[in-house]
Amino acid sequence: MIFITGDTHGDINRFKSPVLKKLKKNDALIICGDFGFLWDGSKKEKKILKKLMRKKYNILFVEGSHDNYDLLNEYEVDEWCGGKVRHLGGKLRQLLRGQVYDIAGKRIFTFGGAQREVDASDRISNVNWWADEVPTNEQIDTAYKNLEKVNNKVDFIITHEPPALINEFIEIDKNEDRTTLNSFLDDLRKKIDYSRWYFGKLHINKKIPPKHIAIFDGIAIADETKIKNKK
Repeated sequence: MIFITGDTHGDINRFKSPVLKKLKKNDALIICGDFGFLWDGSKKEKKILKKLMRKKYNILFVEGSHDNYDLLNEYEVDEWCGGKVRHLGGKLRQLLRGQVYDIAGKRIFTFGGAQREVDASDRISNVNWWADEVPTNEQIDTAYKNLEKVNNKVDFIITHEPPALINEFIEIDKNEDRTTLNSFLDDLRKKIDYSRWYFGKLHINKKIPPKHIAIFDGIAIADETKIKNKK
């Protein structure tokens, strides 16, 4: 079984949801970016991470625009379920960009990262903004190659950002120009055969028929379109 939620932003309360009690040993909770539990490297943060590592189910996440990439990059890249990951410890892993995994009987494509304008008044490089947020051409090429290996067919897509068309349909960021990342994801939308696409950036719980789900503080069962309340 696979459950999916949106940006946790370092909020441990998300993991107290009664819904998650249904998850068993080989099941997974996937977080669609802005994991947020690697931010300041404090003792308190490390203590919380150890609690998450002790969960009986897998906790998996893609990165977003509120993760400390310096801390993430301290972990070595490993292989898991057919793709590359960073193993933080226990059953806690970061799912890397452009990878395809076989998790709990489902084929999953992931592509974390974010792209936004950097406001010099409140964004400080390597303090609360990282250049690594923006995907590289190499990561995009890796995505195309890995998808080609599975004939461009997966069960679920997990990203932080939405594809451009979906972003514009919801119109939360209607005044923003299309980014390179949004356009790339939109190209994938046209090329890939998939059942569901989950993304977290917009901080709403909303189904966009027929295949797209914006997820924030709700929890979704990956095979369904219904979003359960976090409580």
